[in-house]
Order: sequence, then C-alpha cells, then structure tokens
Amino acid sequence: MSAKLSREEFRRQKDLDAARKAGTAAPAVDEDGQAINPHIPEFMSKAPWYMAQTEGPSLKHQKMLARGNDRDPGKLKSRYERGERAGPAANKFRKGACENCGAMTHKKKDCLERPRKVGARYTGKNIAPDEIIHNDRVGLNGLEGQGDFDAKRDRWDGYDPASHRAVVEEHEALEEARRKLREEAIDKGSAAVDDKAVKKAARAGKGKKKKQDDDDDFGSSDESEVENGEEDDEDKYAEGADVAGQKVDTKTRITVRNLRIREDTAKYLMNLDIDSAYYDPKTRSMREAPIAGVRPEDAVFAGDNFARHSGGAMDVQKLQLFAWQSESRGNDVHLNSNPTQSALVHKEFLEKKDKLKETSSASILERYGGEEHLERAPKELLGGQTENYVEYSRTGQVIKGRERAKAKSKYDEDGECSAGSWRIYPGNHTSVWGSWYNTLTGQWGFACCHSSVKNSYCAGQASIEAAKAESAGGLGLLTAKASSSNEDAASTKTLMQIKADKDKEEKERLRAAGTKRKATDGATTDGAADRKKHLGCVTEEEMEAYRKSRRQDFDPTADFSRDEVLPL
Repeated sequence: MSAKLSREEFRRQKDLDAARKAGTAAPAVDEDGQAINPHIPEFMSKAPWYMAQTEGPSLKHQKMLARGNDRDPGKLKSRYERGERAGPAANKFRKGACENCGAMTHKKKDCLERPRKVGARYTGKNIAPDEIIHNDRVGLNGLEGQGDFDAKRDRWDGYDPASHRAVVEEHEALEEARRKLREEAIDKGSAAVDDKAVKKAARAGKGKKKKQDDDDDFGSSDESEVENGEEDDEDKYAEGADVAGQKVDTKTRITVRNLRIREDTAKYLMNLDIDSAYYDPKTRSMREAPIAGVRPEDAVFAGDNFARHSGGAMDVQKLQLFAWQSESRGNDVHLNSNPTQSALVHKEFLEKKDKLKETSSASILERYGGEEHLERAPKELLGGQTENYVEYSRTGQVIKGRERAKAKSKYDEDGECSAGSWRIYPGNHTSVWGSWYNTLTGQWGFACCHSSVKNSYCAGQASIEAAKAESAGGLGLLTAKASSSNEDAASTKTLMQIKADKDKEEKERLRAAGTKRKATDGATTDGAADRKKHLGCVTEEEMEAYRKSRRQDFDPTADFSRDEVLPL
C-alpha cells in the first residue's frame, strides 16, 4: 500500500488528474506501457490491497488471464453425457460410499436418488454404479480454471440444442388448439376456454399431424384445399393484427384503436430547432406550438396550451384566486392543504354574491322604477317570420310587395322625399342654415335672407336690404348708396380674404416702424437729443419693431441657427 499523501501532494495529484481529463497532460501508463484512460475511476484502475501487484494504475486485475489454457476449438464440442454410469455396479457396500445408493462419487447429502427406507449401507443390495465425474481441474468445455463449484452444477453443460425443437412443437400445438377452441367458443356465444380441453385437443392434433405427414403423398386434393384455406385465414388474421395503430382482440373479434398511431410524427420531432418550443419529457407535454407563424387551425399540432383552458382548469384557477384573496383578508382558506373546505367556502361566497346582487337590483327598481324596460321582447318577435312578400330588383328597388318602413330620423336632412327634392329648408328658406356668415357680428345665418336666427321665417331680398340699411344707419360713415355698395363688396369677401387683408395691413405698419427706427439710429446727436424730449411718444408699431430687432442674449435658443453647441 502507498503511504498517505500530504495535503500538497494530494492537491498536485488532483490537478494532474484534471489536466489528463482535459487532454493537456499525457495519460498514465501501466507496467506494460499501455495508456490508461483518465476517465476510468480509481477504484477500477487501482488493484486491491490483497493482490500482489505493482503500484500504479493498471487493468490487469480486471481481466481473466488465460495462462496455460488450451483454446482448441475442437474441445468446445467435447461434452459428456449427464448421468452416465461408469461400468458395472459393486456387489457390496464400500467404505466412504453414499449411504443411500452406495455410489462412491457422491455423499448422502448430494444423492439425487429417492431416499430409501433402508439405505444401501445397511442392506448391501441394489448398489448404484458410480457416475462419470467431470474433471474439476480441466473445467467446463475442456478449459482450465473455469470454476470447480459451478462446473459441477452447470445445468447446460452437455445440453443438446436439438432437443429444444420438441418444446417448440409442443407450444405450437397448444397455441393452435387454443385458437380453434376459442373460435368455436365465440361461434357458440361463449368466450371461456378450458385449459384442459386445449391440452387434450393439442395432443389429438399432434397425433393427426404425424399421421398427416405419413399420408402426404396419398392425400386428396379436397383436403389440401381445405388446409390451404385455413392457412389463408390465419395469414389474414395475422396481417390484420400487424396494422399500425390497431390491435385485434381474438376473444371478441373487434379492432381496438390505440391512443396514438405510431406512424405519426412525434411532437418533439416537428421542429428540430433548439430555440423552438420546449418539450418536457417527464410529462410528455409541449406548451407552445412547435412551428411558429402557422395558424392553429392549419397546424398539425398547435401545442398543449389549449388543454390548459378546457374542462375544470378555469374553475381551479378561480378557486385558487379566491383562496389567495381570502387569505389576504385574514381567512383561513388554503387550496392545497384543505381543498374541500376551499370549494365549500367558494360556493357559499358565490351564492351570497348572487343573492346580494339580486337584492340590490330589486331595491333599485322598487325605488326608481323602470322594471318594464328590462323585460325582454318575446322570442317570437325577435326571431319571428312574416308572410309579407317583397321582391327586389338588382339595383335594390322594390318590384313587388311593400317595403318595410324605415326608422324616422331626428335630423331635417333625413326627411322624406317630396316631388324630387328633400324637405331640408324649413321656414320658407331656400338655403341651409350656416350658408352665410356675418363679418361684422361674427354670426352664422341663411344666405337667402341674411338672417342669423335659425327658427326665423325667410323674407327674401327685403330682409337683406333691411339688414344693410340698419348697418349703414348705425355706423353713420357713408351715405345709404355708398353703404349699400360697401356692404355688397364686404359680403362678397370670404373669411380667408378678410384675414389676409388684416395681416397685410399689420405687416405694412411694422415695416414702416422698422424703417423709421433705422433712420433714427443713424441720425446725429442733435436728432438723438431731440428724440429724448419725446420719449413718451413711442407708438405700438415702433415698440414691436424694437422687440424684433434687439438681441436677446438671455434666450438660449436665440442663436439656435448658428453652428454652436448649447451648454447643458
């Protein structure tokens, strides 16, 4: 035995083993120079302490050394007959022989003969001959070192494989007889078959088979046709039993379909990409679809997630959610520890909830009324049929019959058609409301009479003239004729034109103020002193021009157009 390693030596040994397993160091060799696989465990590569072997890894103690063995193939066929006796039996009992049968090759405890009432030791009669003992040193099959105890008790030593044919024929006869009796029982309406009857029929069939083999040369054509027919039926049954996904039950003669046809592609083989849906081999489930981008109705397999929302799965989820909420409110409800109590409490909760809901709705209806509006229309009216016949053309016009009345609209534009025009002009108006805009008052009205009152009656051109006269008299700026012409001109302008004119005037005033300020900045000191006298005379246009022209240093976005980086 090797001495105990120190801590440093043990660490170095572990590092060397790791390097050998990683392939960075040369593997260890035995005394013959053979490399030892570094992945072989130490208890296999190291010999036990009781074996005289050199130190270091080796595999010699794992192999059976065949020193002096005669590997002649001819000796493999050299068998001895089990139970063969050696010569004639002795006439009298010999010392050291078996007390039961008198043979010298075994003792009484190893005797295989039936125990005699009075053994051969005391009677001296019927002494059994000695058996031929297998040479324990030579061992099995003429090879040395094959074991002494096992060699004597090897039940297959000297066995003739040709004798197994009789066992096969016996089982075939039993199976054939069982099949025939089962068919007869099925025809009679009973599926029970007696084993004794099967064995009896098998023995009878065995005798008939021997007789048939003897009379094959003299058999008739009818008998051969019957035999061929039975073989064809047997082949037919065999073919039916080999169909994939089916199993033939010979007792009831029905076909039972298996849970899955083995010819179908397994779910984990539909997509071999390692980044595809995960397959759990323990539960044989694949939650997601193996092939992404395919509609579930078009896919062969769309995943097992559909089963998670079927049956009572949703009820269990609701029960679990109720248990969590109840536990958070201080109630002792747990789905896993006491599922029966959780189910009963949840059922009671739902009943109280429904009763409270019904009580609340009843109290509201009793206080405010309106129960008649909650009554549903009869089913006959909702999905009923009528006997009225209506025939339509391709364009949707009614050819025969009476068209169903349309729903009445609250808008005037959806009125009924009368004489080819829609009745959308109330109060004798000839234009719709909002077709005219009064620029002076900022109100909408009718273009036909310039009235800004929606429910007014149309007076036509007279109303327009009256409105013009009223506006001219109120302003007092122009005469009646000039006022009329100006009103006509103003009324012809649109809102966009009026806005554009105002913007244009504003720009002109700002431009004039800017020009005046530039001229003032370039004047002489006398002009500047003269301006100081009139500081209070700055107009609004000049102030606006000053704001636009001055430099705003405090504004960080004033020089945004320059190529400068703003400070953070």
